[in-house]
Amino acid sequence: MPEMNEDPPDIAGGAARRSVRTAAPAVVRSGREAISAELALTVFRQMIRTRALEERGIKMSKSGEAYFWIGGPGEEAFNVCLGLQVHKGRGPAHDYLHLHYRNAGVMLAMGMPMLDHFRQLAMRATDPHSKGRNFVGHYAVKAWNVVPVTSVIEIQFSMAPGTALVQKRFGGEGITVVVGGEAGTAEGDFESCLNWTTRPGRELPVLMVVTNNHFGISTDIGTVTAEKQLADRAIPYGIRSECVDGNDPVVIWNAIHRAMSYCRRERKPFLLEAMVSRLHGHSSSSGAQRNWNEPDPLATFEQKLIDCGAIDQAGVKVLKDEAKVEADDAVVAAMKEPEPTREDVYRFSYAPSPVDAVYPQDYTGLPGAK
Repeated sequence: MPEMNEDPPDIAGGAARRSVRTAAPAVVRSGREAISAELALTVFRQMIRTRALEERGIKMSKSGEAYFWIGGPGEEAFNVCLGLQVHKGRGPAHDYLHLHYRNAGVMLAMGMPMLDHFRQLAMRATDPHSKGRNFVGHYAVKAWNVVPVTSVIEIQFSMAPGTALVQKRFGGEGITVVVGGEAGTAEGDFESCLNWTTRPGRELPVLMVVTNNHFGISTDIGTVTAEKQLADRAIPYGIRSECVDGNDPVVIWNAIHRAMSYCRRERKPFLLEAMVSRLHGHSSSSGAQRNWNEPDPLATFEQKLIDCGAIDQAGVKVLKDEAKVEADDAVVAAMKEPEPTREDVYRFSYAPSPVDAVYPQDYTGLPGAK
């Protein structure tokens, strides 16, 4: 799915692709790992939808339909595989999610309409996550335990032990999932999570995920740390950990499943490092140009599915066309909706309290109040 006016290089890795006629498989494999063909196609479709959403978002930022874009093209495999395995719901019996701004695929896989994403990107008053106040990708869904995403790097790692503590006391299989990039592991919040989830006799069911795309904005991770694997940060704390190829849906699906199962069963933390790509740079502030030197998980998985007979090129085209239409239609709908007003700046900030009588101007009503 080439991006806007950015054409791929003349030589994109050899001969043109072609369908290989073979019987449809029961499973799709990567080395010793496998998932069912049915699941593989579900993941693939969600990856295509996520890529269509991201590319349309970049186009919005370049056309003036949006002010700023940031997202996760190149992280679709990880995001979709995580979103499809979350125990979605409200309260400690379900999973809590502390995400960051590259997790659109998680939300789409969980069932978020594309329209809600574009409402936030276009800063519409109808944005269900922040009423047009926040950057794109800063989700907040109380019904799904999606804790409001913040732009403050890695702070979600110091928040995660709080929800996990409630879950530990509540009982059941609910876990807390916290996601951040590799650059944020230099923050003290990351270390706080490692520490607070491993206190003897008070371990907490937190799945810590580091999506390592090798760059913190413009800084190569290799220039700031000598560690070969950031997952090794778990060793001094006795935390079980794994570093895997986050670009391979078969591999990352199974890795997430193992990590989640461990946290649910043992009520202890797990650190998972997923090696991913960054296909459009950090954000629109850096131009969001396509980097054709990075591995593309969507293209690679597409070819794997074609080669094993799970889908053919005609089927791929149908999925991509459907996703593009869905994204385009969602943008058209979002752009017709109202923007926040000046008065909205003071709304949705405070709940009723006894001090309202003393400071009546500081409270302007609950959400939905006139």
